Amino acid sequence: MTSSPAPTERIVAVGVPVPGLGLLSYRAPADTPLHKGARVRVPIGTRSVIGCIADLHAEAPAGSELRDIIEVIDDHAFVPPSVVDLALWIGEYYASGPGGALALAMPVSSRRGEADSFRTVRVVELADADDVAGAAAVKGARQKALVHALRARPEGLTTAELDSAGISLSTVKSLAKTGLVRIREKVSLRNPFAPAGPEGGERWALAKAEQAEPVFTVEQADAFRRLEEASVAQAFRTVLLHGVTGSGKTELYLRLAREVIARGQRVLVLVPEIALTPSLAGQFRSRFGDRVAIQHSGLAEGERHDQWHVIRRGDVDVVVGTRSAVLAPIERLGLIVVDEEHDSSYKQDESPRYHGRDVAVVRARMEGAMVLLGSATPSLESMANARSGRYEYVRLTERVLSRPLATVRVVSMRDEYAVRGADVALSDPLLQAIDERLSKREQTLVLLNRRGFATIVFCRQCGSSMECPHCSVTLTYHRVQRRVRCHYCNYSAPVPKRCGACGGEFLEQAGFGTERVEADLKARFPGARIARVDRDTIRRKGAIVRVLAAVERGELDIVVGTQMIAKGHDFPAVTLVGVVSADVGLGLADFRASERTFQLLTQVVGRAGRGEQPGQAIIQTLYPDHYAVQAGAAQDYDTFYTREMEFRSSLRYPPTIAMINVVVKDRAADKAMSAAHDLVTRTRRHHPHGQVIGPAPAAIAKVNDEFRAQFFIKGHKRKAMRDALAKALDERQDLKRKVIVDVDPVSVL
Repeated sequence: MTSSPAPTERIVAVGVPVPGLGLLSYRAPADTPLHKGARVRVPIGTRSVIGCIADLHAEAPAGSELRDIIEVIDDHAFVPPSVVDLALWIGEYYASGPGGALALAMPVSSRRGEADSFRTVRVVELADADDVAGAAAVKGARQKALVHALRARPEGLTTAELDSAGISLSTVKSLAKTGLVRIREKVSLRNPFAPAGPEGGERWALAKAEQAEPVFTVEQADAFRRLEEASVAQAFRTVLLHGVTGSGKTELYLRLAREVIARGQRVLVLVPEIALTPSLAGQFRSRFGDRVAIQHSGLAEGERHDQWHVIRRGDVDVVVGTRSAVLAPIERLGLIVVDEEHDSSYKQDESPRYHGRDVAVVRARMEGAMVLLGSATPSLESMANARSGRYEYVRLTERVLSRPLATVRVVSMRDEYAVRGADVALSDPLLQAIDERLSKREQTLVLLNRRGFATIVFCRQCGSSMECPHCSVTLTYHRVQRRVRCHYCNYSAPVPKRCGACGGEFLEQAGFGTERVEADLKARFPGARIARVDRDTIRRKGAIVRVLAAVERGELDIVVGTQMIAKGHDFPAVTLVGVVSADVGLGLADFRASERTFQLLTQVVGRAGRGEQPGQAIIQTLYPDHYAVQAGAAQDYDTFYTREMEFRSSLRYPPTIAMINVVVKDRAADKAMSAAHDLVTRTRRHHPHGQVIGPAPAAIAKVNDEFRAQFFIKGHKRKAMRDALAKALDERQDLKRKVIVDVDPVSVL
C-alpha cells in the first residue's frame, strides 16, 4: 500500500554509495534542520548505509512506500552543495549513478559514519613561567629538567617529546599536582609533509629552496598577460596552454595562482599520477608555504581525512592532487589547473568511470572559474576544442633560457637483432651514450613502459607458455620476487620447475621489462648508481619522493622506469634519455595506440637537456618509419595531429564523434556473447539513427574468471546514446551488474 506524506513531512533525495542506484527518496524529520550535502543514515533493504542529501525538495515516487531517515548526522552541509551538484552531473554523464561520485567526495571514515574526530596529543606547559613560589616546589633533577625544558619552549612540549628526552609521565604528573605545570589535549593534524623518518625529507613534497622568481621569456610574458586577462574576468573560461617540454608552464601556473589568491579566491591543481605530486606540491609550497594541501590515494587514511577537513575549513589556498581531488571541498574556487591534461591516468577505470580533466572543466563552468589545461602534447580532444574556438589557445614554442630541444637518434632494433640476436634489450648506441654520460658525471633516464623481468615464460620442449588461470594473458616473470604474476588480476605463483603441459624441464623466458633492463645495466656498468622506478618499487610510502630527491641531489647516475618517469619532472643534470621498445604500445588493438606512443616519446625526450648541458635522446624501435615515432622524435605535434585526425575521421573515432564502450561479463563465454547480442538489438531499437557496432569478444577476452563481450555506440548526441542504452538495460535488469558502461573511453582493450 502506498503511503501519502503528511503535510508536515518532508521528502528528501539521498545519494547512497551503491553502484547503479539513482537518488532515493526518504521521509525526513519535520523538526530537524536539513542541509544539502549533509550526511544521513538511511535504510536500504535490510541494512543501513551512509548517504548524502542531494535534494531538499524531492517528490514521492509513484507506487512506492517511503521509508524514514534513520539518523541525520550533520547539522550543516558536510559536502559543499556545489560539489554535490558536480557529483550528480558525474553520475548522469558517465551513466554510473550519483552514489559513487558522492562517495569520492568524502573521506573514507566519513562514508562509514564514523565521527570526524582528529588525533590529539597531550601537551605539557608551564602554568605560570614567573611563579617563583611554585618553582620552589620543584624537587629532584628530573623535575628541574622539566621546568628548564618548558621555559625554553613556552608553547609546550608533548609527552612523547618529553619521554624521548628522558622525562617520564610520572614526573610530569607529580609536578602538575603543584600547579606549576598543566597538561592539555591539543589537536595534532596528521601531516603528509612531515619528515619521513630519521633520514629526513618530506614524504609528499620535494623541498625547494627559496629562489628569486625567474625572469619570463618574451613568450612567457605574453602568455601570462593573456592568462591573467582571462582570470581577471572571474568567469568561466577554458584555456589550453600548449608548451614544449621545458618551456616554463609550471612558472605560469605559480604566477597565475598568486594573482587568483590575491583576489581572495582559491586554486585547485590536478596532476595525473601520484608520482607527479611531490614535485608540483614542492614548488607550490615554496611559494605559498603551509597554505597548500594535497589529496590523493597514496596518503594514509588519517592524513587524507585531516587534509580534507583542512580544505573544507578554508585553511589553505591551494590544493594539489590527482583526479579525485576534482571533488575536493574547495569554496571560492577561482582557478583549476590540469597539468599534463593529455594523460590517460585522469580517466578512472572503475565506476564511476569519470575523466578528471573533463570534470574539471564542468566544475569550472558550474563555479564560474577559469580552467587551464597544460601539456606539451595536448590530447586530440582538447586540441580539437581549441581549433574550433571552444577553448582559448596559448602556445609556447621555445624552452626557457633558449635551451635547445634534445637531439634525437632513432635506432632500428631490427638491425641490432640481426647482429646481436633477438634477446637484446639495450642497443650498442644507447650503451655507448650511457658510458659517455657516466664519464662526465651526467645522469641518464631509461624508459621502458613495461615492468617485470620477462614478459613470458615458455617451455622449450612443447612451446606452451604460462598463462594466468583467471585471465587470457600470459604471466610476467618477476625475478626479484621469483614469481610469475598477472598484471590484470594480480594472481601470482612461484616459477615451476617443470612445464605444466608436458612435464618438460626446460622453461625459458622471453621479452623484457624494467627489471631486466635494470639487471642488464648493473651488469654492464657495475660502478654506476642505478635505481628503478615502477609500481613494484614505489609501493612503500615516501619511496617515490626519496628516489626523486636522490636524482636532484646527484646521488643516482641512471634511473630506469615506466611512464611515471617520463613526464612532469625537471632534472637539470639529466642529459641522456633512452627509450627501450618505443613501439611497445603500437600493436595494441586500441584506436588511441598511436596517440599514446607519440605523447610518451615526446614527453620522455623532453626530460633531457633541461639544465646547462644539451640533451640527447636515443629511441629504440622496430618501426622507425611509423608516423607516431617520427613525430615523437621530432617533437612535431602539428604533423602528428594532422595525420592522426585523418585516421580518426576516416574510421569515425573520437574526437570526431562521441563513443560509449559497453562490456558484458559472464562466467561463460557464450552467455556473455548472447547477452551482448540482446543488448545491441535493444539499444538499436531505442537509438535507430545512431551507430551500434558489435558485439565481439573483447581484446582481452577473459579477466578475473569472467569472459567479456564488447560493443560500441557511436554518435554526436551523448544523451541520446546514454538514454538508449539505459532503456535497454532497464529491459534487462538481470544484466545490470554484469555490464560495464564507459562513456568517452580512453582505452577499448
